[in-house]
Amino acid sequence: MGPVMNAVYNNYLTAYTPKPLTKYDAHKKSELRSVYNSIVKLNKDAPWYLPTTSKETQNYAVDLKENARGLHNTIAQLGGLEKDGLFSKKSAYSSNEDIVEATYSGPEKQPENIPEIQLEVRSLAASQENLGLFLPGGSSSLESDSYSFDISINDMNYEFQFTVSERETNREVQERLERLINNSDIGIRASLVESEGRTSLRLTSEATGLPSGKKDIFTVSDHHTSMTAGAVEYFGLDYVSREASNAEVLINGQGHTSPTNRFTLDKLFEVQLKGLSPEGEPVKIGLKTDIESLTDNVSHLVGGYNEFVRAASSYLETQSKSRQLVHELKGIASVYHNSLHTMGLNLENDGTLAIDQDVLQQTAARSSDITETFGSLKGFSNMLLRKSRQVSLNPMDYVEKIIVAYKKPGNNFPNPYVTSAYSGMMFDGYC
Repeated sequence: MGPVMNAVYNNYLTAYTPKPLTKYDAHKKSELRSVYNSIVKLNKDAPWYLPTTSKETQNYAVDLKENARGLHNTIAQLGGLEKDGLFSKKSAYSSNEDIVEATYSGPEKQPENIPEIQLEVRSLAASQENLGLFLPGGSSSLESDSYSFDISINDMNYEFQFTVSERETNREVQERLERLINNSDIGIRASLVESEGRTSLRLTSEATGLPSGKKDIFTVSDHHTSMTAGAVEYFGLDYVSREASNAEVLINGQGHTSPTNRFTLDKLFEVQLKGLSPEGEPVKIGLKTDIESLTDNVSHLVGGYNEFVRAASSYLETQSKSRQLVHELKGIASVYHNSLHTMGLNLENDGTLAIDQDVLQQTAARSSDITETFGSLKGFSNMLLRKSRQVSLNPMDYVEKIIVAYKKPGNNFPNPYVTSAYSGMMFDGYC
C-alpha cells in the first residue's frame, strides 16, 4: 500500500472504525488470485447500478468492510482457520494486566512444562517529541515568502515547502503545517497544543525507542534547505521536549531493553507493556489451563460476533439494507441456537449473544471430548467466516442502489464495475 493510498485509507479508519493490522492481513499470491477471481465472477453476473454519491453511504460501506475484516481476523487469531484449531488455541495469563498484557504466540503443539516467567517493568519505551514555541494566534511575524525545512527520519530526508502570505495568522500557518506533515505519512504525527490563547506545533514520532547508534529518531532543520530558511527557528520545531527511550525490564531477574513496548518472550509469549511495576513485585506470566483457554476462545469469538452485529445495527435508521445484514447474522446464530444455549451462549433479541460463564465453564469441565461437545461452535464460526468474507469482498451488496439495467443472460463478460465503486469512492474528493 503506497503512501497516498495509506493516507486515504487511514483517513476513513481514523474517523470510523480503526482496526489494528494483524499477520492475517498479509496474503500469499494464491490468496490474492482467489480474491481477484471472486471479484471477476461477482462483476460478471451483477446488474448495472447508478454510482453511489452519498458520503454517509460511502462511510457506511467502509465501516461494514472493516468490521467484516475484524471479525475474520478475530476467528483467525483463535485458530478458526485450521481444523479443530478453535478448541486447541492456548491462552496466556498475566497476574497484573494493568502492567503487562500477555498472549500465547508459541507453536500449537506446546512444549511440555512451560515455566512461569516473572517480568518486572522498570521503564516504558517512549517516542520522541518536539514541542514548538507557543505563539499568539494573531498575525504572523514571519515575512511573506516561500519557506522549506527538512525532517530526517529512518535515514531519509524529507523536505516540506510552504508559503506564508500577508495577513496570515500564526495559527493558520501552524494548522497548514500540521496537515502537511500528517498527510506525508513519514512516521511523524503533528498536532496543535493550545495554552492561554497561544498555540504550539508538536511533532511526535510514531516509533519508540532509540535507533542503534543514534541519539534521535528524527531531526528538524532548515540549514541546507532549498528555499528560505527561518521557519524552524520561528516555530521552534527543533526543540526536543522528550527524548526517545527504550523499555527496561527484568526478566526472571535479568536486565533487558526493548525499543518497543510490545515484544516476544522466549518465542512463546507476546507481551504488551502498559505500566511500571512496583519495585520487587514482578508480574507473573504463564499458560492458562485447557478449560480456561477454551472459555477464553469462546468469549473472544462471541465478542467478535457481537461487535459485527452492533456495527451493522448502528445503521438501521439511516441505511435500509443494513437490516438485511442484521437479519442474516441473527439467522446464523439461530441455526445453532439450541446447541449454543446448552453451552451457555444465549441469543438476545438484538441478535447478540450473551455468555453465561458458569454454564460455559461447567460444560467444558465435564466434557470428555471437547471437539464433540463444542463441535457446533466450529460450525458457527465457519458460517461467520463465510459471511465476513462475503461482506468484505463486496460491502456494496448491503447498500441501497438503483438498478439501471440487467445484463443479457448467457452473454456476460467480466467488468470492473461493482466492487471498483467501493475502491474508487475512497479517492473521491481526495485526489
